[in-house]
Amino acid sequence: MTHFGILSPGAATGPLNTMLPLGQELQRRGHRVTHFGTLDTQPKVLAAGIEFSPIGEQDFPAGSSAESLSKLGQLRGIAAFQYTIELLKQISAVTLRDAPAALQAAGVEALLVNQSSVEGGTIADFLGIPFVSVCSAVVLNREPSIPPFFTSWKYSPAWWARLRNQAGYTLLNRIAKPIQELVDEYRQEWKLPLYSQPNDGYSQLAQISNAPAEFEYPRQELPPWFHFTGSYHTSANRASVAFPDEKLTDKPLIYASMGTLQNRLIWVFETIASACEELDAQLVISLGGSAKPESLPNLPGNPLVVEYAPQLEVLEKATLMITHAGMNTTMECVKKGVPMVAIPVANDQPGVAARIAWTGVGEFIPLKKLNVPGLRNAVEQVLTKESYKQNALRLQAATHRAGGVSRAADIIEQAVSTGKPVLA
Repeated sequence: MTHFGILSPGAATGPLNTMLPLGQELQRRGHRVTHFGTLDTQPKVLAAGIEFSPIGEQDFPAGSSAESLSKLGQLRGIAAFQYTIELLKQISAVTLRDAPAALQAAGVEALLVNQSSVEGGTIADFLGIPFVSVCSAVVLNREPSIPPFFTSWKYSPAWWARLRNQAGYTLLNRIAKPIQELVDEYRQEWKLPLYSQPNDGYSQLAQISNAPAEFEYPRQELPPWFHFTGSYHTSANRASVAFPDEKLTDKPLIYASMGTLQNRLIWVFETIASACEELDAQLVISLGGSAKPESLPNLPGNPLVVEYAPQLEVLEKATLMITHAGMNTTMECVKKGVPMVAIPVANDQPGVAARIAWTGVGEFIPLKKLNVPGLRNAVEQVLTKESYKQNALRLQAATHRAGGVSRAADIIEQAVSTGKPVLA
């Protein structure tokens, strides 16, 4: 059996909700799995029954992520993206410094590397061990015909769209330059060849996405070892969350959450409440830990407001979700067949929101254009037009067919045991 190590960016919940179910499935098959991360990830990792090994204990003591995530929650757009890159660079620097020795000491034989942990492939190369890339966000692989992930640009095969995309990738290169330079420094120090392009940093054995292929724009340049395996999400790897089920009514349930990162924009929750006030539905708002419900002003329509919600369980009962278009939440909606209205804030959320609209499972409103009438119209449209529900069910069936965590684990095992690319 193999000892797998997991590398995932910081204490962010979204990537962990993808990586930990993979670890659980590999454990179930008799493998050993250890997550290497900052101390703030430890409670989530241990709740999933995965071994934990800390890195960067002095740089990132317990509780240190709260301040940075609070600041991120108040930002939007490019400013939020730039701050995210700065956080990722800090974590990457510590991981490059500390992880190789920790992985060697633990006897790790293979790595699962989140696509957002850009340093992971370099660490695997340095140690001479195989690794598999895992896409928790929208697929980050660059391609001339595909808009950059941080934009809400609609896919088009036209020549002008390629020029537009090229301009977007030029901006992305500038924003991400600090991380790329950091990785280059270590590759030079470790006498590894430099990457000729960002896609070189992903696994040459297997790359897996927790989305169905039907959710992604038409791709022509993904490697033959890229696999769309569908959602891995399960409540089994999450700490239980209390929820007042007795307060739910028989009305259609609209569930609203802006995630656990970009969620400090209280006016957004006020806009959501006002937009849903006159609808014949019950609104449930999860604050994602951004505030205590009692600290909010009285919201229009008296919605049910909670600090956290057991999201998968609430989605079982939901008719529609108003979401920030985080990839994890979006895939949970797809898994439960729930249409969406998206309000993307930053990072890959605009790209996810664009795909929500492109696949017909919902609509999106950019944050800078958000207002009560516009949101109400979008919610009413998605609630009343049958095609949104039908498309959600179509994607639900696609993600079930894709094989999920079991198929992903098959691919991982084959890649590591053979040392050869696992072709789709």
